[in-house]
Formats: sequence, C-alpha cells, structure tokens
Amino acid sequence: MRSDDQIESDIQQWFEAFPRLGERKDQLAGSMSGGEQQMLAIARALMSRPKLLLLDEPSLGLAPLVTHEVFDRLREISASTGTAVLLVEQNANLALEFAARAYVLEAGRIVLSGNSADLQGDAAIQKAYLGV
Repeated sequence: MRSDDQIESDIQQWFEAFPRLGERKDQLAGSMSGGEQQMLAIARALMSRPKLLLLDEPSLGLAPLVTHEVFDRLREISASTGTAVLLVEQNANLALEFAARAYVLEAGRIVLSGNSADLQGDAAIQKAYLGV
C-alpha cells in the first residue's frame, strides 16, 4: 500500500504532465471541458501505476489542438513510465502516428496488421483507410 506522501507525489506528477488539471484542481470534473475530462480520466487511471493503459477513443469529441496535446502527453508518459498503451481509435492517422504496431478492424475482424510506419506508407491503405 502506498503512503500518503507517495500518493501526493503521484498527484503532483500528473499535474505536471497535465498542467490544466493543476490549474483546475478545485473544479468539479463535470464542469471541465471535454479535453480536461479526458486528461483527468487518463491521470486517474495512471494513479494506479498500471503496466498497461487501455484507451477507447481518447480523441472522441475533442478539438484537434486538444487531441494532439493529449496524445503528446500519452507518448511522454508511456516513454517515461514504461506503461504500455492499448489504443482503440477511429482517427486512423492519429492512431498510426502514435502506435508502434496497428491492427485494422472491419466488422469486428482484423483485416490488416503490421508496423504502423509500414501501414502508413502503403498506398492501398492510405486510399482505403486514411482518406489520401
């Protein structure tokens, strides 16, 4: 079990990772913006120090600038803590930029898988899934 000091240290760590949360620490979650709520959900999940973080559509409903901020923080957190991230994301370009490996699902079945960079560079995949 973690001590109060360890918990406080973890809270400060996530306030540093998501400065907006620190600015709004006295605000009720329900009155935060969608991006702030997403950051809060991620920070809450990270408080348990997981080895694997599962995220379902973290960009849903977020402004593009906020989406990139959230994904930038996720990259930093994954690199600094060693936490693996399993991401389900409809924004294929964003997911492929973030992930090392990707699986493309159609009607619940895996139709493609591979290294994200390879999938991003494939002309057929760009046309079918990335809107290029």
